[in-house]
Amino acid sequence: MQSKYVMVDGVRTHYLEAGSGPHLILLHSGEFGACAEMSWEFNIEAFAKHFHVLAPDFVGFGRSDKLRDFGGHGARMLRHITRFLEVMCVTEADFVANSIAGRFLCRVASADQPIWPIRRMVCISGAGVEPANEARAALQSYDASREGMRAILQALFQQERWWTDEDYLTRRHELSLLPGAWEVAAAARFKSPAVPPRDYYGKADMTAYANIRVPTLYVAGAQDRLIEAGWEKVALQTPRGESLVFDQCGHCANIECADRFNGAALDFLLAEAARV
Repeated sequence: MQSKYVMVDGVRTHYLEAGSGPHLILLHSGEFGACAEMSWEFNIEAFAKHFHVLAPDFVGFGRSDKLRDFGGHGARMLRHITRFLEVMCVTEADFVANSIAGRFLCRVASADQPIWPIRRMVCISGAGVEPANEARAALQSYDASREGMRAILQALFQQERWWTDEDYLTRRHELSLLPGAWEVAAAARFKSPAVPPRDYYGKADMTAYANIRVPTLYVAGAQDRLIEAGWEKVALQTPRGESLVFDQCGHCANIECADRFNGAALDFLLAEAARV
């Protein structure tokens, strides 16, 4: 695995690269301190045996430039990945995406003309209703302290070892303190007093899953507190959709159940490739 940088429309963009073969794009989650390194460290080696893996840091995250578009933050992140794919000459790829990136991926795939060249996709905890609960509050109220990061890990994971491992906690905490990282993530919570209050969490998921035409595997943990029960019904709406639930697992199956996830994701992607 190599750590590299590329300029994408003036944004110095960090990405991880490994392997050879068909392109596989890995898109990370969006909590404080999130980046490709922390999201995919337990997956890239397995995927690189079969694919040319590219795992970029979104604009504003990880080691990419820290920029925030207050007029359309999510749209800016989507454009950034679109241009990254163009700069890297990716004309067709499989995608694996976690959490907010999974939601982005589903919305792109459900469009009449998807802006990403999606061949097959795996969505991890990125479908269904996002509840407003204590776990969500821990993600929203991060104060940049070590204990604040521990609370985030408790919200993300089911197994205690992820927030009691002090070395892992230190890595997560240090990445959240990269210059500009906290500010960009915190800016997503800013609301102008001139704008009427609007509750985002707890609302119905309006993604048009029935419009997703590519083979899709939806994955989540049985103990994921950041999506409501019943999320797997979206697979029934997706013409070529399947769902998979991991027991003793929270919001990031790619980390918490890495070996099981790697096997399931590869089985799905390679089986679908063999059908072509």
